[in-house]
Amino acid sequence: MAANRNHMAVAGGELAERLPAQLIQDFHAVFGEHHARAVHSKGLILQGTYTPGPEARQLCRAQLFMESSVPAVIRFSDFTGLPNIPDTEVNANPRGFAIKFLMPDGSDTDIVSHSFNGFPVSTSSDFHALLQAIAHSGGEPTPGSELEKFFESHPVAKTFLTTQTRLPQSWATTSFYSVNAVQFTDAQGRNRFVRYQFIPEAGEHSLAPGEEATKSADYLSEELAARIAANPVRFTWYAQIAQDSDVIDDPATPWPDDRQRVPLGHIVIDQVGPNSPEADRSLVFLPGSLPPGIEFADPMLTVRNASYPRSFQERNR
Repeated sequence: MAANRNHMAVAGGELAERLPAQLIQDFHAVFGEHHARAVHSKGLILQGTYTPGPEARQLCRAQLFMESSVPAVIRFSDFTGLPNIPDTEVNANPRGFAIKFLMPDGSDTDIVSHSFNGFPVSTSSDFHALLQAIAHSGGEPTPGSELEKFFESHPVAKTFLTTQTRLPQSWATTSFYSVNAVQFTDAQGRNRFVRYQFIPEAGEHSLAPGEEATKSADYLSEELAARIAANPVRFTWYAQIAQDSDVIDDPATPWPDDRQRVPLGHIVIDQVGPNSPEADRSLVFLPGSLPPGIEFADPMLTVRNASYPRSFQERNR
């Protein structure tokens, strides 16, 4: 594969020790400190079930795929570290979709994804620099600002932060993508690099331009609760499989759409809650909670997995 192994060694060592705490402070510099999640603060907790498909068992030996079904805790969210950001804000993009699979042996497998196929930067250190530029520029790339200069050298970040202008009709009509690649190992010991996609059974639908004026600040939570009261919400979970030419350790570079996608099964969401402040503070998703058969392939996962517990500790002080 086309991954830069030297980059992986640096990010997995030095940066893994230095950046996790700093990234939390970077988010606070951008959004303020609210004793909530440092990012994706506003969200809705739900419950459901994951049912693996036969293709998943062939692709990966992880026990998650061998079960007949597994209960799951789900949290949809808005972007930013602002707990009260209106759902109608463009800055609430990308939306988040986190899943915690509750295994029979008491272990968890967690996935954190968002509604943009890619990431603004390639490395954790660049992410730190981006957040610093946003904080020092008041969030606006005005002429001569640090953010404008960052955009000049990181055009993917500019695309990420300026082109997500459509608002979702529903969290249930939004596709979600994992940021980082992982390695699957099958029963024969064969390895494949994959990224996840979660595609809604209801199709992808956005609000029409101007329609947000008719919506409440919490329309996504209200709509989803009403939708689930009528019928369960379903997503198909896919593994997009890398080819030899694809870069594995750069989340800012999405793999081409023509890459093979293998269905891993279905996630059915049929219950809302609990959604008390205490329940939300106590729920943490760790992207490094991986079972045997699934391993890190992108070094950014090392840093992310060390950052999340720090945010959890802060909001529970």
